Amino acid sequence: MSGHSKWSTIKHKKALNDAKKGKVFSKVSVQITHAARQGGGDPDMNPNLRLYIDKAKEVGFPLDKIEKAIQKGTGEGSDGVIFEEISYEGFGPFGVQIIVDTLTDNKNRTVSDIRKIFEEIGGHMGDTGSVSWNFETKGYLALLPGHMAKSEKYGEEDKYVEEDRESVLLHLMELDGVLDIQDGEEGLIEIYTEYSKLASVRDAIQLLGYVLKEVELIKEPKLYKELNPENLDRVREALERFEDNDDVQNVWSDVQL
Repeated sequence: MSGHSKWSTIKHKKALNDAKKGKVFSKVSVQITHAARQGGGDPDMNPNLRLYIDKAKEVGFPLDKIEKAIQKGTGEGSDGVIFEEISYEGFGPFGVQIIVDTLTDNKNRTVSDIRKIFEEIGGHMGDTGSVSWNFETKGYLALLPGHMAKSEKYGEEDKYVEEDRESVLLHLMELDGVLDIQDGEEGLIEIYTEYSKLASVRDAIQLLGYVLKEVELIKEPKLYKELNPENLDRVREALERFEDNDDVQNVWSDVQL
């Protein structure tokens, strides 16, 4: 493993986006709609939808808009839409390799926007495979080593109860498909899985009752590019240009930010 904290990167992105609530809301709405389209509108039967709803609540997305986003996905609303997952790859400043994951209802608009950003940051979009050969797709989960316990007092919210960390780690190591387990920030446990086993590991962790904070597929470079701090700042600004686009869900590169 790279040894760096994926949760730290996630928090960095969230801090950037919190100053742009409109873009954050737009992205979580699309994620909810897409999840509902794929697995149905019942969060109890659709784990992906449940996770996106939790994310939406964390950033303050209104409940009525969550419901509207679900209805778009299930076709109950008047404007049901279909989103398509498309990844683009290319090169940024200093030859940095970049993969951009998007979720779009208009791929012509999206490819035009992504190509323009590549050009504006001093790079160019590449052909399929020009960059992805250096990236390995894995599952990533971040969880708290405890569970939510029902409060005995009426009207109180559920309470988080932490469990013995060593015992939790032993349970996690027994799960099929787990490649690596690391200590994350803020007491989190980070788990890396085989690409095809992410869903089954997620379901097993939910059955164990541990509190999941993040579940996603990540693209990790096999070879990293080393840059000096000044050049790294320029690359970071370039990657943020992609993240500002409403259709972009994730941006991966071969530099360690």
